[in-house]
Parts: sequence; structure tokens; C-alpha cells
Amino acid sequence: MSRLVDANKKIEKTLVDGYKKVEESIVGGYQKIEDKFVDTFLKKDGETIDEARERIVEEQKQLEYENKMKVAESLKKSQEINEKYGK
Repeated sequence: MSRLVDANKKIEKTLVDGYKKVEESIVGGYQKIEDKFVDTFLKKDGETIDEARERIVEEQKQLEYENKMKVAESLKKSQEINEKYGK
């Protein structure tokens, strides 16, 4: 019985190690592509790639907030119109 357990543990370790190598390779490759894209298209003068990423995240948050405010304002106007005209 212990031989089967040992064999299964070796198989498990081999599979997990293989999976981790594939995962690291894919994530690392994606990170390199992302860095190059940010560097080429999104980075402003004097910014590092990390600073550009942070700026982009903040800009995205601001855009999302502005869009939520526009939707809320639009809903408020729609409700006012509905109340005014009784619909």
C-alpha cells in the first residue's frame, strides 16, 4: 500500500511542479507583453511603467465615478420628467 502512496505522491509532485512552470511561463510572458504595451503606448514622458499603471488605474476609477454620476443625474431628470407629465 505504501508503494502506491509513494508513487501517487511522486506523480502529484511532478504534475504540480509542471503546472507551476507552465503558469509562471504564461504569466511572465503576459507581463512582458503588458509592460511593452504600457511602455510604448500609455507611458507619459518621465514616467516609469509602474507609475503609468498607477495613473491608468486612477484615471479609470475617475471615469467610472463620473459615469455613475452621469447615470444618476440622468435617472433623476427622467424621474422629474415622469413626475411632471404624470407617466
